[in-house]
Amino acid sequence: MPAGGWESATVRVEPSGKVTIYTGSSPHGQGQETTFSQIAADELGVPFDDIIVLHGDTSTVQYGIGTFGSRATAVGGTAVYMALQQLKEKLGKLAAHLLKTDSTAFVLEGGNATLKGEASKSMSFFDLAQSAYHAKSLPPKMEPGLSATAFFEPSNYTFPFGAHIAVVEVDPETGEISFKRYVGVDDCGRIINPLTVHGQIHGGIAQGLGQALLEEAVYDETGQLITGTLMDYAIPKSVDVPWFELDKTETPSPVNPLGVKGVGEAGTIGSTPAIVNAVVDALAPFGVRHLDMPLKSERVWQAIKNAAPRV
Repeated sequence: MPAGGWESATVRVEPSGKVTIYTGSSPHGQGQETTFSQIAADELGVPFDDIIVLHGDTSTVQYGIGTFGSRATAVGGTAVYMALQQLKEKLGKLAAHLLKTDSTAFVLEGGNATLKGEASKSMSFFDLAQSAYHAKSLPPKMEPGLSATAFFEPSNYTFPFGAHIAVVEVDPETGEISFKRYVGVDDCGRIINPLTVHGQIHGGIAQGLGQALLEEAVYDETGQLITGTLMDYAIPKSVDVPWFELDKTETPSPVNPLGVKGVGEAGTIGSTPAIVNAVVDALAPFGVRHLDMPLKSERVWQAIKNAAPRV
């Protein structure tokens, strides 16, 4: 694993006014194509559908550290944000030059650049992009084009937190575990896209449930793995997963300007101990104080039978 804590991003406004983001992070299901596009759409005031996010292609994307440790948005997204600030500064200077005003305080909104407090001083984002590339009239020392690259390394880690509670019922005759309720509250700082955050928490809870109740590498007496395929290695099915009651708090992180934190591992970190502890608590009247994962029904039933007599 690379040791660097930084990440890179390049943002380029094309002559058409469309926006391309090149990120050194490489999302594999977290939804950064969506969240990075949202960041750019908010900062540049352009339609979400006019933005493309490219990653993982070493022939086009600048070098980056990658995706691990729930860092992609907190670090990679901040690099995108910083590149966007460079572009906004250049766009402000270009707009001021073209509209013949001393102020560079332009608001990028609705596909236009408008001088703050003076609506008559305005031009479209498309015209700005065209002017930047045609370069017939640029401010002194400004290079043609609209592209910026930024690298971001946070001063410290982000600290997401939360609480997960599982309420379970155990059938003492079979060892079968059923869920009565599952509640989770997480704080991943400023939320850019609630749907992607919920999706990651849902998936993480399901993964943690699998670790707690089902997943196990089993070897025979010769050392041969006999749970080497999904025919034998049990993972959660839809009927195994309870209804989730989820909520959030939002405590912005102080170590990046977006205030975001990672959330990719929140569900699995919370669910596994919550589920195991709930089962052990349910078996406490039988004298059970500990169970090794996975808590398959046979193992739970055997623990009940082997435990001290009921109090």
